[in-house]
Amino acid sequence: MLYEFLLNYVEVFSFLNVFKYITFRTGLAFFTSLVITLMIGGPLIKLFSNKKIFNPIREDGPSNHIIKKIGTPTMGGVIILLGLIISVLLWADLKNIYIIFCLYIVSSFGVLGAYDDYKKIINSNSRGISSKIKIIMQIFLALFGLVILTYIVEYEEFRNLYFPFFKNLIINLGWFFIPFSIFVIVGSSNAVNLTDGLDGLATVPVILVAGCFAFISYVTGNIVFSEYLQILYIEGTGEISIFCGAIIGSCLGFLWFNAPPAKIFMGDTGSLSLGGFFGCRWNYY
Repeated sequence: MLYEFLLNYVEVFSFLNVFKYITFRTGLAFFTSLVITLMIGGPLIKLFSNKKIFNPIREDGPSNHIIKKIGTPTMGGVIILLGLIISVLLWADLKNIYIIFCLYIVSSFGVLGAYDDYKKIINSNSRGISSKIKIIMQIFLALFGLVILTYIVEYEEFRNLYFPFFKNLIINLGWFFIPFSIFVIVGSSNAVNLTDGLDGLATVPVILVAGCFAFISYVTGNIVFSEYLQILYIEGTGEISIFCGAIIGSCLGFLWFNAPPAKIFMGDTGSLSLGGFFGCRWNYY
């Protein structure tokens, strides 16, 4: 949004050429999401506490854990998603199909996670949506996005499965690409969801993994570096580094409120959406 607006004035103000660099916009996305998260975190925590949006504590957990966590608001993933999405909309190329796909997965899985959190709050228990319905919905959301993605992306290498350290080991998945991708996306989404149990437990690994993916995205989308490292060059994937930078910034800002003792929990709103994003990443490497 802001990126495309600034590009219109590149010929008038030559210094605006710096916004064409992915590394520069990745840094901007990081700082933008970090600042937004820190700014809205406090007011939203106060709002959630006033509205009694509290996290239902599992009764089968440790007794001291139950006592300490009672009255802690949940749905903190809203803070992460706001910082992430606003930052991406400002600095990423919204014409890039990979950015659109990542935004779709994060947003749709975030809405599903928010509904799950809402059910837990309304019913005052930790069950929420039944596991079967949740997985079916995740499969449907992933399927819808992947069908559109495969329809738009036409190059043949897109459906190939590459193995690290084995440069000549390539498997063309064909139409099996879609069910395999669904398995990875849904599996990753629930993996992060299962990890989210202790203060800061899911947030820190998400930051570390996003940092690694940012580097891989940039290298894969850079024709010079990919040729030097003898890895597949995929045009447009470098833009995903901006998405990863926004994730790191928003999660780092959220960690300020989620570090022990946590003032708010991420909830399924954050864990399902972040896990879904990491699952959809394998399509680009």
